[in-house]
Amino acid sequence: MSKKKLDLVLENVTIESVAAEGKALAHVHLPSDEPEGPGRVLFVEFAVPGDVVNVRIIRKKKSFLEGRIERIVKPSEQRLEPFCKHFGVCGGCKWQPLPYELQLAAKQRQVYDQLVRIGHLELPEISPILGSDKTVFYRNKLEFTFSDKRWILADEDPEGLTDAQRCGLGFHVGKFFDKVLDIEKCWLQPEPSNAIRLFIKDYAIAHGIPFYNLRENRGVIRNMFVRTTDDGDVMLIVCFAAESEAIFPLLDAVADAFPAIKSLYYVINAKLNDSIADQQCILYRGDEAVYEHMEGLRFKIGPKSFYQTNTGQAYKLYSVAREYAALTGKEVVYDLYTGTGTIAQFVSRGASKVIGIEYVPEAIEDAKINASLNGIDNCEFYAGDMKDILTADFIEKHGRPEVMIVDPPRAGMHPDVVKTIMQAAPKRIVYVSCNPASQARDCAVLCENYRITAVRSVDMFPHTQHVENVCLLERQV
Repeated sequence: MSKKKLDLVLENVTIESVAAEGKALAHVHLPSDEPEGPGRVLFVEFAVPGDVVNVRIIRKKKSFLEGRIERIVKPSEQRLEPFCKHFGVCGGCKWQPLPYELQLAAKQRQVYDQLVRIGHLELPEISPILGSDKTVFYRNKLEFTFSDKRWILADEDPEGLTDAQRCGLGFHVGKFFDKVLDIEKCWLQPEPSNAIRLFIKDYAIAHGIPFYNLRENRGVIRNMFVRTTDDGDVMLIVCFAAESEAIFPLLDAVADAFPAIKSLYYVINAKLNDSIADQQCILYRGDEAVYEHMEGLRFKIGPKSFYQTNTGQAYKLYSVAREYAALTGKEVVYDLYTGTGTIAQFVSRGASKVIGIEYVPEAIEDAKINASLNGIDNCEFYAGDMKDILTADFIEKHGRPEVMIVDPPRAGMHPDVVKTIMQAAPKRIVYVSCNPASQARDCAVLCENYRITAVRSVDMFPHTQHVENVCLLERQV
């Protein structure tokens, strides 16, 4: 498609509704279209239903158009002023202009569309979505990236910037793997998250520690992870691309400046990607873990542990899963993709035995420790690839489950896992998902022998299009 063909601005477009992937939707006619036709579907980011906008077309496909707002001619009566100064450049929190009630309604509609309109599944009446009590500062974990060539803002003169002023610490800019937006204040995680990030950035610049270059794979300081707990404790993991004598003075400085850092790790990661799952996390100061609490249970969170990033909403999510499991104290329960065993232990008091399976060995070790800390003796945990662990022989050895709880990653379950679940034939399957699209795909297979009898969504991520959804599937006799 040539630039000339896309050099088109449509004026006075009225935004009709919220669509998938965080975009808004309108119907428009191009100059070449028949005016009597239904119009083409146009997707626009950062728009609110009721907005009247001028839109520049940036992508033209056979079945739809994509555009960006050139000017808001008349803002919707529902439009809110974004609270974050980075809105529109940072890839997160795209729904800031949208009232929270409309966000929840859009997420509930998204779940319905994925399960019914696209997945063609038969559903009961969907229960109302559970909104988040906190809509800002709700996350307990964030990752920030260092870059020696940060994203240059539109009002900046790149020629007038020093090398130090070109350094940034923040989030990746959408569609550009090597571009990082320098963040002054993030509204996602409570303090001291912002203060720690800014301290490390200023220290590294002042002491000449080279920021990482993502395209050329050079530099010293690379990325960092901040975890915060409801108790106010902090775990900090600072990742470096190479050994340097500057590492330990930096770690000492940040630890001394922030007493809330109870666990301080560093990582030497010379790979081409930022993942630390296969890297050694070295404890430098403090405790090896921080802890979260939920309904009298205590969960150990290590540097590689998975824990739901919205602690308050995690409780609501697990409560829905436990309600749907409908345990009487006699059931054998399998918790697939158990992570650090949070759901397994949360439901354990109502079960005869819980078997938890997870890919990450470190998470399983934490799960075992958590069970011991909580005095739970009816949970067993196993590490390995789900399709390799969950076999007919495994089920024969450990007991056939009456209930299975599954909480897979965004891609959903491997077909072999779905097949084994069907063969195990539990009475109930509680399917927890962060991606209703893959959930719909898996449920379509499971519904050969099961029927979906309850559905409820939980909003874990306000101001984004993401939503967690729970389906209860009951075996048909």
